[in-house]
Amino acid sequence: QVQLVESGGGLVQAGESLRLSCTASGRTFSSYAMGWFRQAPGKEREFVAAINWSGGSTSYADSVKGRFTISRDNAKNTVYLQMNGLKPEDTAVYYCAARWSRELISTRAYDYWGQGTQVTVSS
Repeated sequence: QVQLVESGGGLVQAGESLRLSCTASGRTFSSYAMGWFRQAPGKEREFVAAINWSGGSTSYADSVKGRFTISRDNAKNTVYLQMNGLKPEDTAVYYCAARWSRELISTRAYDYWGQGTQVTVSS
């Protein structure tokens, strides 16, 4: 069992930056593929970014490519999402997710989910 706790959300103005963190319990974090998803009010949860177990491979949704960066620190059991150039359409609850896998997973095929952190971008 893996528990995920997100942090770093908040209210910012358009164009500003935020860094989200997701810390996992357990001693095998480096064996997990990690992902970030988001869900805006009235919309389905959507993929944002993913990173493989080593951090050597990443993928992004087209809507955030070039603005968001996913990274991980396996020594700290933490995955990050650096969000630059935020737009009002980035407003959503952001969730991190984990799956025991060495693959890069860009779908919702994750086993563990955090509770989410709210990101609100004002225009």
